[in-house]
Amino acid sequence: MINDISFPGLFDKTFSVNRVAFTLFGKPIMWYGVILAAAFLLASAYVLRRAPKFNWKSEPFLDMILWGLPAGVIGCRVYYVINEWDYYRANPKEIIAIWNGGLGMYGGIIAAVITVLIYCKRHKTDILSAVDLVGMGFCLAQCIGRWANFINAEAHGGETSLPWGMVINGAAPVHPTFLYESLWTLAGFLFLHWYSKRRKFRGELALMYAGWYGLIRFLLEFLRTDSLYIGNTGLKASQLLGGACFVVSAALLLYFHLTKKYRPIDLSTGAPVSADGGSAASGGTQNA
Repeated sequence: MINDISFPGLFDKTFSVNRVAFTLFGKPIMWYGVILAAAFLLASAYVLRRAPKFNWKSEPFLDMILWGLPAGVIGCRVYYVINEWDYYRANPKEIIAIWNGGLGMYGGIIAAVITVLIYCKRHKTDILSAVDLVGMGFCLAQCIGRWANFINAEAHGGETSLPWGMVINGAAPVHPTFLYESLWTLAGFLFLHWYSKRRKFRGELALMYAGWYGLIRFLLEFLRTDSLYIGNTGLKASQLLGGACFVVSAALLLYFHLTKKYRPIDLSTGAPVSADGGSAASGGTQNA
């Protein structure tokens, strides 16, 4: 379970990366799970800290996160299984074997967002501010979580002669697409954190996140060698979703900024400004 990874075009050093972090009661605990857990915890801590500035109290937002986590994991698995159905149809027992790998990021995002929408609808809370927070949390979690792919020596691109080509176990250098995505989402998170204190309307940050991540996913799918395809069409599922997210988000952002057809928010409370110029009560109780 050890991978030798190097970047010979940048420096003369080989990293011997053990996929096992430690053992617990005789069972190996993989770095993959440890890193994803750390990504979730750090992202959750961030959004909970920011919640009051988005018209939300921390306690109900934590409840929503705890519902969203298992939904996101299940969504990742379902997305992967659907796009690899030929294999799983012949091996149905493997469908639940998530420990053997096989997660699709977009499935997790979709499932988590649906969970947020259902939670907010049932509790009559601020949906748009919630997805703004979730978008920033996703960006931070993806920046950290992609390093789990480095540990597993996976989610890389095809061969390259670029100086930063990554050599895995002595093979030809390949694009470190995990690194491209990690740096891209880091830049996106830093921008969203800065802009969140200047945002114009609820839902704006969510649209920015969807467009930002959609763009990089669309582009990286040209490089990746482990893409999920839609049946036998030759169409890459994540590339189509990424491209659609970018186009729709960019169009909506352009529309709202040009027409000003949105309810402005009070940045001191995160609540939408009412018709008389005041702001709605905070605490995640204002209906979207």
